[in-house]
Order: sequence, then structure tokens, then C-alpha cells
Amino acid sequence: MSKLISKVACIGGGVIGGGWIARFLLNGIDVAVHDPSPDARRIVDEVLENARRAYARMLMAPLGPEGQLTFHDTLAAAVAGADYIQESVPERLDLKHTVIAAIEAAAPRDALIGSSTSGFRPSQLQEGMAHPERLFVAHPFNPVYLVPLVEIVGSPANTEAALDRAAEIQRETGLKPVRIRKEIDAHIGDRLLEAVWREALWLVHDDVATTEEIDDVIRFGFGLRWAQMGLFETYRIAGGEAGMKHFIEQFGPALKWPWTKLMDVPEMTDALAGKIGDQSDAQSGQHSIRELERIRDENLIGILQALRANDWGAGETLREMEDRFFERAKAVARATETDYRASMVLHETRVPGEWLDYNGHMTEFRYLQVFGDATDAFLGHIGMDDAYRSAGRSVYTVETHIRHLAETKVNTRLSVKSIVLGHDAKRIRLHHEMVDEAGQVQATAEHMLMHVDTEAGRASPMAASLTERLAALSPGQSGLEVPEHAGRPIRDIGWPEPEVS
Repeated sequence: MSKLISKVACIGGGVIGGGWIARFLLNGIDVAVHDPSPDARRIVDEVLENARRAYARMLMAPLGPEGQLTFHDTLAAAVAGADYIQESVPERLDLKHTVIAAIEAAAPRDALIGSSTSGFRPSQLQEGMAHPERLFVAHPFNPVYLVPLVEIVGSPANTEAALDRAAEIQRETGLKPVRIRKEIDAHIGDRLLEAVWREALWLVHDDVATTEEIDDVIRFGFGLRWAQMGLFETYRIAGGEAGMKHFIEQFGPALKWPWTKLMDVPEMTDALAGKIGDQSDAQSGQHSIRELERIRDENLIGILQALRANDWGAGETLREMEDRFFERAKAVARATETDYRASMVLHETRVPGEWLDYNGHMTEFRYLQVFGDATDAFLGHIGMDDAYRSAGRSVYTVETHIRHLAETKVNTRLSVKSIVLGHDAKRIRLHHEMVDEAGQVQATAEHMLMHVDTEAGRASPMAASLTERLAALSPGQSGLEVPEHAGRPIRDIGWPEPEVS
């Protein structure tokens, strides 16, 4: 569970609201939803399905338990007991004023209120509030459950403490909060997008390019650079060794040339709207919206994972988010009441379709992933957490032996049954058995773990916090039957000796 909040109320469950709901839920936070639309539950369910699929593909960490999702007929019932409220109703100032007034009247006094508004300033939203300091703008980008940016915008009525807490709440769910220094219409992101949008409308209006050609210029060109370096850092490189100063000296005069029409916009006539609609249909009409969302998610996951590999940009946020998921899994394992006279079940998962290989069953490295996650859950159970590692201590796997016993199919629910075969001051010998929902063993793994001093780079005795937990489980675990295959190398499987000529 989140350390900062345990319950969120989401007022509005459309595309943006549904994305917020998914992000909070998948981060283990309870979410109460109010949306009078008859389609709200369906939309939320569909967004959640995509989000679960995306997280299973993107995160190496166990997803852990989701928060509890509830729908409420009244706004007051949804916000009751909430630590944080996210408002995501349509962009009408009168409607937002009505909803915010109802939230303020029913929500706990210390609950913060974030608005998803893409254009209104917080001071506009705070008009008429008794306690305007509790409301701020928390503007996300679609899909909210994947794109990490959220713009945090306050007004003079907000305190620094409230805005700092708002940013911490967003970080807790894997977001990258950017504090906007001054409130301004449309904040930062949408103002930049509006400039590109205006120019794109003129290019279509004047038959310079179609919607597909403009999108191709972005996605095959500067969009790739923007995804990982943004605007100014990209141009710094374009300036060569002399950097940004040289770039400005070289290209600054072009700012006075009449290249763009940013101060004007073509009239959105029926003819222009029809042209854009027809070109968009020709470009993407073969896909449903849900299909386009899944394609978008898959592409974003690939980009995010590539950035994570370099610990760069949004990849840093993903790594931090994944670390929190690992810690959540270990916290759950530590809190689990375990009967050590039986195998420990500390990790469960499901086989998604993307885990399959060309033979139609779970590919080889995913077996190791499941067993590795089970080992991490065990280590968390005995107390190896962030605080332990920050002291320069950890446990490394130094040897692994996996036996593949069944063709594990898609959507199979897997549980890992773990036993400690032995341990001493520096080592832990661990055995895992991966079973499906029917109890059939899919694979087994045996691991030798070594405790290390990470600063010295060598084996070292475990700290008392780990040895005490191991001592507590040893009486029960030592009474379990050691699997017959445990400790047997591959060469010890009864093959005939090779003939020597």
C-alpha cells in the first residue's frame, strides 16, 4: 500500500479519469469512483484491462495486490474518507465549480483536491472555495497509467507544503511531477502542443500535407528525439561542440522569418473538419479505438523500457516505479503469516500472451523471471529491504538449476512454493516449485544464494536481522522432505557414458 495515501476518490471516469483510476489501483491504492454516465463502468473496465496488460508487459516486478475499486451513486459517498480527490470532469468552468463545491462540502478537511484540467488556471478553479489552498491542478497526459508526466500548478492561495505533498503523492504512483512556476492558461504541455496543432491545421488547410504525412514527420523524425531529450537538449546537440550558444547564433535570425502562422489559426469550417476527418479515417480507420490504444501502449512500453536501460528521462521514473513495486511485494511477503512446516507461497502470477514463444508456451527466460521474483519475495520475507541494502549488504544468486516439466500455457495462474534446504552464516540454499491452479508442477528451480558486502565486493556474514528470521523458519522447514532431484547436476541423469574409440 501507499505510504502517503490509502484511499483516493476519482470524480469522473472517462478517458482521463479512467487512466487515473487504473494508475492508483495498480499501485495498491483503494479508489472510490463517482460518474453519473451510464457508460462509466464499461469505460473504466476497458481502461483497466489495457492498463493491467501494459503493466504486466512493462514491469519486471510482481504487480502485487490491487487496490479495491468501488462505484458510488453520489459524489459525497465517493469522497467520504478519501485522502486525495482527483477531479476529471469535462472542461467547463461552471461544471467544475459545481463539482469542486460539492467535493469541498463532503470531503475530509485535510484531503487534497487535484484537478485534471488541461486549460484552466488553479485560481479560476478556486473561486468561491472556503479553503482554496487545498485545490491545485494535477494535469496528466493520456494514457495516464503509462505516461509519467503530471503538471502540478498552484496559485498564490496554495501553500508550499500542500504542493510538496501533492507532488509526493504523484511520485508514489510512479508519476514524474513537474511544478509549474507560475499559473498560466493551458500550463506548459498543452501550450506547446497547441503551437504544433495550429501549424498542422494550416498545413492540412493549404494542402501542403495530409494528416498521415504530418504524423510521419513527427513519429519518424523529431518525435523520436523529443521522447528522450526534449527540445532544448536536442538543440544543444544540434549546436555541435559550441553548444546552445552556437545554435542560437546560427538559427536565431530565422525566428524573424515568416515560417509559421502561430498567431493565427484557420477557421474550422465544415470543409476543413471534413477534410481532416476523411484523412484521419484513411490513416487509421482500419483500427478500432481500443486497438489503437493497445498499439500505442505497446510502443510506449518499448520506448520506456529502452530509456530505463539507459536510466534516462522517463526511464528513470519507470525504474523508480518498478523499485516501489518490488518493495511492495517484499512488504506483503514480510507481513504474510506463514506456516513454516509447509512450503512457503510468497509469489503468484499469471502467464500473459507476450510470455509465449514460437511453440505456444511460456518462453525459457520467463521461467527464470518467475523464480527470480519468488526469490525476491523470499528475501523480502526474511527482511532484506531498502534499509538493509543501503547499509552495503545484499544477497546474490551464485548458482541456479531449473527443470522444465510442463508446457506452461497462456493465462495459467502460477504459484511458487518455496522451501529453504539449508543455510549458514553466508549462504542460503533455496528450492522453488512452480505449480498451476490444478496443482500440476510446471517447473522447479534450485538456487544457491550468497550474502555479500556490496562495497567490498566479497562474501560476508549476514546481519542479525536476516539470521534471526532464518533461525525462526528453520525448525519447520528442516522437517520437510528434500526433493529427490535437489542437488543433482545435469550430468547425473543416467545417460550412458560416451563410447571412446
